[in-house]
Amino acid sequence: MTSFLIALAVLISGYFIYGLVVDRILATDSKRPMPCHTKRDSVDYLPLPVWKAFLIQFLNIAGLGPIFGAIMGVMFGPAAFIWITLGTIFAGAVHDFTSGVVSVRCGGASLPEIVGEQLGKRVRTVMILFSCVLLILVGAVFIQTPATIIDQLTGGIAGRWVWVALIFAYYLLATLLPIDKLIGNLYPVFGFALLFMALGILSVMLFDSSVTIPLDFGEGLHNRSANADIHPIFPMMFVSIACGAISGFHATQSPMIARCLTNEKLARPVFYGAMVTEGIVALIWAAAAIAFTGGYDRLSGYFAEHGGGAATLVNDISLSWLGTAGGILALLGVVAAPITSGDTALRSTRLIVADFLHIDQGKFLKRIAVSLPIFACVVLLMMIDFDVLWRYFAWANQTLSVFTLWAVTVYLARHGRVYVITLIPAIFMTIVCTSYLLFAPRPEGLGLDINIAIGAGAMLAVVFSGLFASWLRRRPVLSLRE
Repeated sequence: MTSFLIALAVLISGYFIYGLVVDRILATDSKRPMPCHTKRDSVDYLPLPVWKAFLIQFLNIAGLGPIFGAIMGVMFGPAAFIWITLGTIFAGAVHDFTSGVVSVRCGGASLPEIVGEQLGKRVRTVMILFSCVLLILVGAVFIQTPATIIDQLTGGIAGRWVWVALIFAYYLLATLLPIDKLIGNLYPVFGFALLFMALGILSVMLFDSSVTIPLDFGEGLHNRSANADIHPIFPMMFVSIACGAISGFHATQSPMIARCLTNEKLARPVFYGAMVTEGIVALIWAAAAIAFTGGYDRLSGYFAEHGGGAATLVNDISLSWLGTAGGILALLGVVAAPITSGDTALRSTRLIVADFLHIDQGKFLKRIAVSLPIFACVVLLMMIDFDVLWRYFAWANQTLSVFTLWAVTVYLARHGRVYVITLIPAIFMTIVCTSYLLFAPRPEGLGLDINIAIGAGAMLAVVFSGLFASWLRRRPVLSLRE
């Protein structure tokens, strides 16, 4: 219990200490003209109150990651708690905060536009394709997952495809309507539900004397997975636990809220704060998994008995510890959370395509023209096996964070700011993603030896660092208003 409380305290302190350091490096300015006013179209660009912007950002980035990802990832052992804590503070929250602020300063520009501005037009083209594929993939996955869960919970009365059709229709409306309509009204409800569920679970672990959290830090940081050779901590854990530490998907969501912030000083509580909140949720669920089952061995046995899925464990924990109310919150958590990431993923895709093609989105018919091809792609992807889709999502998601971190590093250096805050995570995630792609078994990866994979990842990081250092010597230094 002590180790868990220390991790929780460090995570919360990170917002107030390191978050403030990053804020000062970025030099956020309360007097800066904001896109929600200068480019207002009452569809994507419009002011939102800070509490609503925070909850929308939180649900945009959360999905099932801080729940399912943390529960499955905890089998990597105590190292998972360290990664969730330090990864959130020094990588994930910095990634979200800096990308959000840069988007604000670029008029609410989408991620490919930001990356292209900093890394070049060719990289911009790659990022447009890469981001759109990833986001459409998220939309397809997060239609199928909640539809399957709802079908199972209702005993198959309506049939899975009926729920797929209903979620699909909702996604279309959420993509087309102004952000303050469906998203602005539903997200606060679901956001509070997700937070209340996490706080309820935390209260049981803190105040119920029969509950203990066997973290086993005293036995070392070694992998607790039964197949540790196939899933070593490095690099597998750093890809498996994404949304609870760092996720490239988040940078595609930040511009959506950057277009709604009323003051640049609100960027820290909204972007850095939402990521820290997600890290707290991940920490709680990771601890709850081993506390409820009684340890890593028993958790492994639970997964084996229930087919390896986390949904059953979430339901059992919620009903056992929180009763009927917990069951309702669990339903909201495992159903609403992926839906509220899927709809904004497709909305972000519309914004990226519209930015690239310079199509004004103030008119409804133009939004339809951009959205229909996107949804056609979603339908095609849904015909592919779910396991195949998810297998490639994890790697693509973290690779996106590499592009974002290098782009923001260039932005900070170009404007004479301290760029090491993003350079170190950029180097680290470059090694992680390259190693993962080379080591992961076929067909997901190349199935190479782990030492070769890590060595190649380190070499690529050195190459990228060398290119950055070469550019650094000849860069022009700009002011933050340029």
